[in-house]
Amino acid sequence: MSLPVKLSSPATKEFWEIPVLFEDEHLFALDKPSGLQLTPDADQPEQPSLLALLHAAIAAGKPWAKERDLAYLNQAHRLDFETSGVLLLAKTKPAFVALADLFGVEKPARKYLTLAWGNPPAKNFAVDAKLAPHPIRAGHMRVDPDNGKRAHTDFEVLEQFSDWCLLRCSPVTERVHQVRIHLKHAGFPIVGDELYGGKKLWLSRIKKDFRLKEGREERPLFARSALHLEELVFPHPVTHEALTIKSEWPKDFKVAVKYLRQYATGPSRRGHQDEETEFEQK
Repeated sequence: MSLPVKLSSPATKEFWEIPVLFEDEHLFALDKPSGLQLTPDADQPEQPSLLALLHAAIAAGKPWAKERDLAYLNQAHRLDFETSGVLLLAKTKPAFVALADLFGVEKPARKYLTLAWGNPPAKNFAVDAKLAPHPIRAGHMRVDPDNGKRAHTDFEVLEQFSDWCLLRCSPVTERVHQVRIHLKHAGFPIVGDELYGGKKLWLSRIKKDFRLKEGREERPLFARSALHLEELVFPHPVTHEALTIKSEWPKDFKVAVKYLRQYATGPSRRGHQDEETEFEQK
């Protein structure tokens, strides 16, 4: 079994042991944890980033990097700070260039899992809406039919609960926050995605006889945006063989779906929109 990637941040005293999902002489795929940004943030330079930590570990000759004789790593696609799942990296510059060309083609190679608020009217639906940076809110995206870039996402309802749904999301293009903003635009914001109107999921909300022990404080079932890249399907950039890389559901997904299956299988008790949520439609 391959050595997992062990990373630490002296600045924040955090430690990560990241499983390796796939590797050969050209490619390296990791199971990215939620809560670790991919690249350095200019506004928060003190915060650790996965790419910077990987490069520092390679330069320091850490055992997992030395065993693989790693000298180069670069990401083939982007993942948001809170998003977990498959992260594909190239071990060589030619492989990186080939992957960049591959992921630049409009073809659904990424399959995300998400929990969203609401009840889609059909098992399968799609959103085709151009996206652009928000003119006022830094770091936000919005639907912009006039000035946005083309963006298309296919959705499949895997399970429907009373006020929530488990979805598989297949973006055909790769735009910043694409799945998140497309679901918001469709009226089904992602659980925990407070940037785009998705409220947190609480056990007290779905379990009628919920009781909290004295002195205890309830924690949300999802403390982050419920988005997980569970599968990448693409032709190998060198061998051209069909390749599928999968990531298991993280613990928060397993726990949340377990409780939803147990306590939220009846009819909707309340719409997913309320006074506290404003949807930005255009």
